[in-house]
Amino acid sequence: MTAAEPFFVADGPHRFLPNDVCRGPWDRNSLHGRVVAGLLAHEVETNHGDPAFQCARLTVDLYRVLPFAPVDVSSKVVRDGNRIRVVDAEFTSGGVSVARASAVLLRKGENPSGTVWSPAPWQVPSPSTLPPPEAANPMWETRVIEHGFGSTAQKRAWLRETRQLIEGVDLTPLVRVAFASDFTNPFANSGSGGLQFVNADITLYIHRLPRTEWLGFEVVEHHAEAGIAVGECVINDEDGAVGRSLVCALANRRNR
Repeated sequence: MTAAEPFFVADGPHRFLPNDVCRGPWDRNSLHGRVVAGLLAHEVETNHGDPAFQCARLTVDLYRVLPFAPVDVSSKVVRDGNRIRVVDAEFTSGGVSVARASAVLLRKGENPSGTVWSPAPWQVPSPSTLPPPEAANPMWETRVIEHGFGSTAQKRAWLRETRQLIEGVDLTPLVRVAFASDFTNPFANSGSGGLQFVNADITLYIHRLPRTEWLGFEVVEHHAEAGIAVGECVINDEDGAVGRSLVCALANRRNR
């Protein structure tokens, strides 16, 4: 982790103060969706994580403008069974709920016997062999594999976090992939006119936690009609497949 300014400073166990880098792409007076996903994943993992369980799904609903202001997160267990644990988390600002998350944690075990079809392993150049972009992104580091942001062709790229989410707290594998999952919207839903869709949610499915810092995103779905889009990316790390991220989005104009 570099010494770059973190996204948030903790002001208690559940309250966080955003730094300037948290500002979103649509409105400078709002937060970026990725930091919301990261904080909600941190809340779930910190308060309800268990080495015996794997967070297999995290859905984040972004249903209000996310004001650039101090935020509070809270969570509760909805179901705590022997094999399935379900957690709800909430993200509030100024006492108003602006986003929420639902997490499904599954007890880990051994795979059953037999063979099940899976796609072939992702065969792409490693991030260390690819050049950095001409313009650095202040939020993350990228290496384009094929057809970068704004392309009308299928896109592939590596992404690596360069900042701590919370000052003094190293990124865990779960927070790292949850943090990055919001990248699916700009990557899958951008085209010749740039990004013109704002996502209303993020759903992350992971069958294993990432083992490397670099995460590879491959766009596998984008469809839109009547101003509503659905985009999907498969996520890999340098060891192979991790899971996938899906978003639904609305046509939107920037206010900057």
